[in-house]
Amino acid sequence: MDFNAFLSEKRKAVATPDNVIDALGNCHFGTFDKEFVNMDFLKVNKPSALPNFLNKSRLTLWEATEINMGDIVLLTAVCDMALFGTALTVLYDRRTKKCTCWQEMLFPASKAEISKNLINGAETVSHGKKVKLRYVNNFQRGEAIVNGHAENKTDTVDYRVKLTRVSLPSIVNIPFDANRPLYSQKDLFKVEGYIDFNGERFYADENSAAIIDDHRGYYPRRSHYDWVTTLGRKEIDGKMQYFGFNLTRNQSINQDDFNENLIWFEGKTTLLTPVVFKHETDTLWHVVDTHGMVDLKFDIGDEFLMKLTTGVINIDYHITFGELSGYVCDPEGNKYTLDGMVGIGEDKSLLF
Repeated sequence: MDFNAFLSEKRKAVATPDNVIDALGNCHFGTFDKEFVNMDFLKVNKPSALPNFLNKSRLTLWEATEINMGDIVLLTAVCDMALFGTALTVLYDRRTKKCTCWQEMLFPASKAEISKNLINGAETVSHGKKVKLRYVNNFQRGEAIVNGHAENKTDTVDYRVKLTRVSLPSIVNIPFDANRPLYSQKDLFKVEGYIDFNGERFYADENSAAIIDDHRGYYPRRSHYDWVTTLGRKEIDGKMQYFGFNLTRNQSINQDDFNENLIWFEGKTTLLTPVVFKHETDTLWHVVDTHGMVDLKFDIGDEFLMKLTTGVINIDYHITFGELSGYVCDPEGNKYTLDGMVGIGEDKSLLF
């Protein structure tokens, strides 16, 4: 089946402006072909009901990485949530289906230093004591370095990796309201380096893959999104190739025109239609679209759960790991079976 008729023309990447906003503070929304040099999100005009001088109190920034090294999968992130920051590392052992987690709250939020952009060596750093993380971003040449260390009373992780892009980037700026942006850039990389977990060293090999997610935006006070991804290599047309996908359902005001759903292939990407997430049980998700382009199951082995309920601030945040089955299709109808591939997901609800 040909799915091209179901893909909006607005989903096709266009030339990236110099700045994510224009001279009046209005956002450029859509899909873009390369990194933004200037991302003046604090200067967005009226992204919420608050006056512009309070923009900092509503802006969320983070940079995160997922690394698949076969037996283990690592997710690590630095986040600035305006009132506070956090540094988080989660390691999922596929052999035991167990997560080990390290998290450090950062006060003030400036201890979570998020890079001004993703080019020319711009750095993201967690300035904490227990969960240390540093990104050196050189996406203008398709490269990044991610180094980190985390420890608690029983477990230690240390990692040093160099990432080199193997596909085209996914760069979107999605409207959550008339001028309320949610920007995301995600890229698929090959991996060089290692991860040490409790003295056991795992080296990257030809099947290792990583994704970096750079994320900036103004979430509504009450917000929710679901997300699932995979990354690795699989046989396509008789050849082992890098492969991944990104599927998200968030509060885009127009899911057809503004979403970030796509497949990464080696050297190219193809678009996917909007999806819905059906949480059939606590450990089984079903992700589908309405056209037959996406139909996958996510069998969750373990999760990191961050839960906070105060009445003023509520966080219900699940980072999930497990195995996929089912398929995704490219626009020409070619089907790519996902059975046995690693799945990483999020189910996040906020009152903030």
